[in-house]
Amino acid sequence: MPEELERPIDTVHVNHWCEHPGCKAWGGFGYDIGKGETKWFCFEHRWLDYRQPRYGDRPTA
Repeated sequence: MPEELERPIDTVHVNHWCEHPGCKAWGGFGYDIGKGETKWFCFEHRWLDYRQPRYGDRPTA
């Protein structure tokens, strides 16, 4: 039997909670800022202009 079938499969699930102060919602929107850790926000507090062009049209929501 191949070695990869003998080992148990590791399932990794990390809970990401919204980093907005006072919010307890699931942070499904992750943003990498520089070389630091990823910042996580919920739908209500997501970052709308993340990595948008400095000039030109920006989406409005």
